[in-house]
Amino acid sequence: MENQEQEQPEDLAQLIARLKDQYKVSDSEIARRIGVAPATVNAWVHRKRGGTRGPNKEKLRALAREFPKFTEAQIFAAAGRKTPGPLDPDARERILALIGELTADQQEMTEIQIRALVERNRSSAS
Repeated sequence: MENQEQEQPEDLAQLIARLKDQYKVSDSEIARRIGVAPATVNAWVHRKRGGTRGPNKEKLRALAREFPKFTEAQIFAAAGRKTPGPLDPDARERILALIGELTADQQEMTEIQIRALVERNRSSAS
C-alpha cells in the first residue's frame, strides 16, 4: 500500500530554524534586524502565539528584506498567511480616486469589505 500522506508545509518555526542555520544568526540578531524584541522571535520559534496572530506583514517583509535567501512568498506561507500584492504609488492613487467618487455610505461599505478581506487573509493561507 502506498504512503499517501502529504508532506506538511513548512511552518514559521521551521523556516526560522533554516534561516538561522543558513545565515548563522541567533534569535537576538534576527530580532535586532527586523525591529522586534528577542522574546518575540523566541515565541515564533517555539510556536507560541500569546493571543496574537503571529508576525504582522511588515515584520514578515522585514525578514525577506534582511534575509534574502528566503522570499516573501516562502515567509508568508510559513506564517500561514497570503502574500499581500504589491501596491505601487500609481495603483494607490487610482484606488483612492475611485473611492473618492463613492458616497459616504459606499465608502464605509467598501472599507468594511476591505477589512473583511484583510482579516480573511490574516486567518487563512488557503
